[in-house]
Amino acid sequence: MFITRKLIRIIILTILVCGACYAKPTLRFDEISKVSGLENDVVVRRDARSIPYIEAKNHADLYFAQGFETVRDRLWQMDLFRRVARGRLAELFGKAVLNEDKRWRKFGFSEIADEGLKVMDLKLRKALEDYSRGVNAYIATLDKKHLPVEFQILQYEPEQWKPTDTIVIGKILADGLSSTWWKDLNRLGLKKLSKAKYEALTDITTPADLVLYGKDLKNKKIARRSTTPDTKEFTPLLRDFVAKARQTRKNSLERIGFYAKRLAASNNWVISGKHTADGKAILANDPHLPAAAPGIWYLAHLSTPTMRVSGVTIPGVPGVVLGHNESIAWGATNVGPDVQDLYFEEFNKKGEYKTPNGWKKPKIRKEIIKFRPNPVLPKMESETLEVVETRNGVVIQERKGKKIALKWTARNPLNQEFEVFFLLKSAKNWKGFEKALNSYGGASQNFVYADTKGNIGWHIGGKIPIRRKGEGAFPYQGATNDGDWVGFIAFNELPHLYNPKNGFIVTANQRIAGTDYKYQQISRQIAGPWRARRLYGLISSNHKITMEYVAKMQHDTFNIPLTKFVAEIIKRNAATPKTLARLKSWNGRMTADSVTATIANQINRCVGVTIAKENRPASQWHIRQSILPWAISENDKLWLPKRFSNWTEFIKSCESTAMKQLGKMKRMGTNPADWRWGKFRFASFRHPLAIVPFIGGQFKASFTNVSGSGQTPNVGANVSMRFIAKPANWDQTRHVIPLGQSGNPKSPHWKDQFESWRSGESPTFPFSTAAVNRATARKMLLTATK
Repeated sequence: MFITRKLIRIIILTILVCGACYAKPTLRFDEISKVSGLENDVVVRRDARSIPYIEAKNHADLYFAQGFETVRDRLWQMDLFRRVARGRLAELFGKAVLNEDKRWRKFGFSEIADEGLKVMDLKLRKALEDYSRGVNAYIATLDKKHLPVEFQILQYEPEQWKPTDTIVIGKILADGLSSTWWKDLNRLGLKKLSKAKYEALTDITTPADLVLYGKDLKNKKIARRSTTPDTKEFTPLLRDFVAKARQTRKNSLERIGFYAKRLAASNNWVISGKHTADGKAILANDPHLPAAAPGIWYLAHLSTPTMRVSGVTIPGVPGVVLGHNESIAWGATNVGPDVQDLYFEEFNKKGEYKTPNGWKKPKIRKEIIKFRPNPVLPKMESETLEVVETRNGVVIQERKGKKIALKWTARNPLNQEFEVFFLLKSAKNWKGFEKALNSYGGASQNFVYADTKGNIGWHIGGKIPIRRKGEGAFPYQGATNDGDWVGFIAFNELPHLYNPKNGFIVTANQRIAGTDYKYQQISRQIAGPWRARRLYGLISSNHKITMEYVAKMQHDTFNIPLTKFVAEIIKRNAATPKTLARLKSWNGRMTADSVTATIANQINRCVGVTIAKENRPASQWHIRQSILPWAISENDKLWLPKRFSNWTEFIKSCESTAMKQLGKMKRMGTNPADWRWGKFRFASFRHPLAIVPFIGGQFKASFTNVSGSGQTPNVGANVSMRFIAKPANWDQTRHVIPLGQSGNPKSPHWKDQFESWRSGESPTFPFSTAAVNRATARKMLLTATK
């Protein structure tokens, strides 16, 4: 009997164990949310950084879930973006920002977005609609008490998200990365200088240039010459206009982390197996935009049975903007071509403007702008703005019958900012990459490419106008046809490379096309060649490059032009013994703990500012980037201020000035030993509410331990994200943002990525199913409710 019972127990136990072996495993979820609007269940995994890995059975559910998850982290930021672009910020902050709203309303982006949606690729339009449904589904789950703290502070609730809200965000990018009209007026001002100075300041070529496409013709300089008729009658109109207009733009864009001074400074490069330790290609990208809290990028991993893609997007934008799919990786930096033109318009007493065919009535548009008379109360008043448009563009400035109109590619509904990224997710090779880029209508970019087969490439994308006369470097008279846009540079004529012989490509906003290229308007706003030169040197000197080496390149802080400047000081003995001793021991790096970097930079700045003041409207930035690196070594007296007999005397004077300036700065203190570069150029990640008394402290995120400068590959706090990919093994991808995924200052993911971003010890961003499963810290299910 005992034996029988024992056998029975063994048999039952065996059956249970075997049954468990064959039973279908049950997925365990940390959270299950019933969501109306899904066709099928969606699995969302979050890793230790709270990056969402969204797995859906179809694209509609995928973009719905992406909207649902993104707005969970960044709702107020998304609302702020659309309000800025639509000119509705005064509804939150009152009259203080009314001029900013007026500026955006003049552009008319709300109406342009409506038109853009009508002509958009139908699949992309569907994605925007699905994304919007997801955003709104999450908003519907919130009551006033659970809204992000910014809504509670400002006493309002979010409106429904619309597909056109995504489109207007694209216009913010266009404004941040393609506004060059002010340079047209600046060149007019430079004409009052001597011919030699004018040509030096408008010549965009330098001995250190790193040209990728074409070549520089011998003795050919690119100096901009004006064909604009006399503009004296417009002088009162222009007085103070440029400075005020640029400041208004700066205030608006800086608030949301899109203000790109001089159209930003970004790096990207691709390296073939010729230079890598394992013979595999590597792609790197680090876009540079102002430090903001939260940052403009949001990490995401998206998959369906037919697609898998990961990278960063902008909150409010479905898909991935910069990243990779299963076949290719891509990155981008700004090109800076001329896509804006100004027109001096002549109006008569009837309100008509002059055209080549006679007088014509302008288009009048009225904009009603709401604002809070008292910023702390949600009560609204309104003001009506009359916007005037001519055949050339929208009037952005007027005085006593004289008006200036602006034409801009961003105001054409056919020019889509995000279609290219929607197409790139499915590109399998170089041909597919080029096909996607051909559709791009946003701010022109240097797109770099690498694929799983080891191929590398680079192609400019964007719509760059061709004028009937000239290159758009100066304002046109609106009554003529000279400034008519007669087309755009054909896509196959835009600079590009595919598997170049040297085995690598570097872009860092430098001049990329030689003087033999027929469309010189492609280089209207460019950076100095220094970051590109440094990166070029680091790659060309190493044939065993690894992912770790590339990470160090992204964090490199060696300053070429400042090192040249310091060498001249030492050579000329142009400083006190104490300063000379410091300079002689300096390694040329802009590290946070370096005192010498601070002193050298301040002396250099003094020299540049002094020269610029005597040559207005020349900028001290341009003087320091493109004049000083050669003027001092060549002993060029053209730029030497008249009160100094030689450069040595001038530099000594600036050393004295610089030391006094540093000693007067409260944050630096009076002891030179405390003048660390990190204190001088501290990293402040701005949140729009951080300056509000009593409640703003929770939003502050400032650091004094960040290295880098504008002339080094690592530009410090302005590095908006870092991305390194090896197509041969996507699971080795590194991707990091400055602060964190969350926009909630109380969240553990508000700034948990900062140290990885700062130090260069970037965590990997897993891609394969197995790697994603291993990285999962939390698993959620969005279940469809029928």
